[in-house]
Amino acid sequence: MTLFEIIILAIIQGLTEFLPISSSAHLILPAEILGWRDQGLAFDVAVHVGSLLAVIIYFRKEIVDLTIAWFSHGFSKVQTNESKLAWMVVVSTIPAATFGFLMKDWIALNARTAIVIAITTIVFGLLLWYADVKAKQVKTVNNIGLKEAIVIGLAQAIAIIPGTSRSGITMTAGLMMGLDRESCAKYSFLLSIPIILGAGLNATLDLAGAEHAVNWNELAYGAGFSFVAAYLCIFLFLSWISRIGMLPFVLYRLALGCVLLYMVL
Repeated sequence: MTLFEIIILAIIQGLTEFLPISSSAHLILPAEILGWRDQGLAFDVAVHVGSLLAVIIYFRKEIVDLTIAWFSHGFSKVQTNESKLAWMVVVSTIPAATFGFLMKDWIALNARTAIVIAITTIVFGLLLWYADVKAKQVKTVNNIGLKEAIVIGLAQAIAIIPGTSRSGITMTAGLMMGLDRESCAKYSFLLSIPIILGAGLNATLDLAGAEHAVNWNELAYGAGFSFVAAYLCIFLFLSWISRIGMLPFVLYRLALGCVLLYMVL
């Protein structure tokens, strides 16, 4: 790949991993519109590493607090807010990890098409709008209980379908469960850590069995630009989401879905 292609694809990954606009929908556009070749599994791993580092560094204090609380109070009768939240992250991760493991091959063969991505981009965009309009926004991350964790976890499992958007569907579920926008976003970002880590490890195992040379410069640039884009995305999204709401992202999804439909029909 050229440096320009590396930068564009890395920025797309870094931004769309956390914005509720679907990374799958965006990653097919360069190939469809510009005729770029597939970036390859190694590059996918690299940009996911960049995104993972961004969310870990941004939430480093929360991660340390949750980890300490889980080991110190997670198995006791008296739970702290942090140990409880750590357990809820685990609960929400189980459905997506299970569904992803069982269905990833079938999804890759049958659902990773432009028409599926176009439809899911529109449908789940409208669902996000509905949830945002109807949201009560009375709960914070400290109010996330077992019911909320299970609902959000099941919603996250749906995100294996291309075009759904993992962050979009988890925020949609969070809003429907009464969480405020910033808490939805924060919980979604925390949930991304085990999911991205698992996907990255799985891709790394697949890569280990591949027989081709690796361009380490491409991977380094990809990870670096993905990291910067993802970190800025998290910072700006959390700063703005309470004020701007989900409507700008919904309108963008609808426009993107219509463009994809036009391209394939």
